[in-house]
Amino acid sequence: MARAVVVERFGGPEVLEVREISEPHAGLGEVRVRVRAVGLNPMDWQLTASRDVAARFGVTLPAGFGTDLAGVVDEVGASVEGFAVGDRVYGGALGRAASDHVVVSVAPSPLSWLGPLPDGVSDAVAAALPTPGLTAIAAIAAIGTRPGDTVLVGGAAGGVGVLAVQVARLAGARVVGTCSPGTFDFLRRLGATPVAHGPGLADRVRESGVVVTAATDLFGTEAAEAALALGVPTARISTIAAGPTPPGGVRATGGFDAAPADLHRLTAAIIDGRLTVPVAATFPLERIQDAVALQASGHVHGKVVVTL
Repeated sequence: MARAVVVERFGGPEVLEVREISEPHAGLGEVRVRVRAVGLNPMDWQLTASRDVAARFGVTLPAGFGTDLAGVVDEVGASVEGFAVGDRVYGGALGRAASDHVVVSVAPSPLSWLGPLPDGVSDAVAAALPTPGLTAIAAIAAIGTRPGDTVLVGGAAGGVGVLAVQVARLAGARVVGTCSPGTFDFLRRLGATPVAHGPGLADRVRESGVVVTAATDLFGTEAAEAALALGVPTARISTIAAGPTPPGGVRATGGFDAAPADLHRLTAAIIDGRLTVPVAATFPLERIQDAVALQASGHVHGKVVVTL
């Protein structure tokens, strides 16, 4: 038997139940991962809170929970190459990650993939990386970030934002990040210049004397609209959460525009000490409801990770 988070009805954290299930096994072209850590994302609880969101991703109840994971391969199915028992791995398994064991096809798809996890990156950090890392890479790549740029990052203190700030800086750009005043010191430690979000954002940036050349909005449209008001070309503004019609024709993007292999340069930067993945809190699987409540509150700086 194995433990897994099971969801039988839509709702808030209270619908998440840890149960014993039959232990799964790897089949043809699959490996089984003994999961050590699961990184939480907004999409995880949105899938279990909304029937409409779940339907868009093909999720039906009863279902599992969680996507981003890290662990160790403990079973290899037939016709599998490139993975062996004992390999450390990380990746994604949409709606299934929060379980002692997860079976994943070695053929990557939008719903699941695995990659080798190098030594020097902990399970908790690795589990916190896949979805926000891919999204940050896509958001910064979409605006052609290059040395000498000054990039306005909207929602810079969020799970994606803290990585987008660092990805932009690794590309040689200066970063101005929007956040609440209480988060200014946190952003400064990441190497960004903080600016308060809220009405008048464009005026505050203008009055600071900073000349913004590109922008990515990771939380709604405020930063994108400010960038347009500051004269940034639409081709150099991206959004990830503005819906199908972003303001002014700026580019909508997301993790689907990046490939899992793109994360290799982030893990290399972590090992070299050039990038950090802030883990704000860790919870055991038995406290999954508390972990999701904290993550969904929007008042946490960094990632929430569940350990198994």
